[in-house]
Amino acid sequence: MIRVLLAEDQSMVRGALRALLELEEDIEVVAEVGRGDAVAAAAAEHRPDIALLDIEMPGADGLTAARELATVLPTCRAVILTTFGRPGFLRRAMEVGAAGFLVKDAPVAELAAGIRAVMAGERVIDRDLAAAALAIGATPLSTREADVLRAAADGATVADIAGRLFLSEGTVRNYLSSAIGKTGARTRVEAARVAEEKGWL
Repeated sequence: MIRVLLAEDQSMVRGALRALLELEEDIEVVAEVGRGDAVAAAAAEHRPDIALLDIEMPGADGLTAARELATVLPTCRAVILTTFGRPGFLRRAMEVGAAGFLVKDAPVAELAAGIRAVMAGERVIDRDLAAAALAIGATPLSTREADVLRAAADGATVADIAGRLFLSEGTVRNYLSSAIGKTGARTRVEAARVAEEKGWL
């Protein structure tokens, strides 16, 4: 049996996934959590082979949970399962060691096949998303530009951002201007939204 930990914050979706996966003769859901910061403890307790992790969860996102999982239970392979089929997320998932990246609207048979493939040591990635990631390429934003855009996303002023990141206001303006240009946006809030949609933040 392939032992699976399921991390999904929407209880209805989590219950449906569990029910569908348990129709497979060789898959058993041994634990389920609704928060990203509960993944590591559940993995340590239940020793799953595979962890299916949603990207956006309270407590910690799926990418952070995958990174923690690699430390707590290195034998468990993380598979990101998400509605957010964004190329930047795929790249970040691979950087934290995820063994798979699948979108939630894929057929259940494809998910089950992906779990089996990951269990066999393969890396499984949604084909359309992989093609999009190759087409877009790496993030054009520098680390500092990304930091400044994250801080600007909620409408913070230049002074607020400067204080939060220990930068001068002039430096913040320069980073914002550069990031706006690279994202093709007109304002810093729009630039943050574009970068978020592409998975660059």
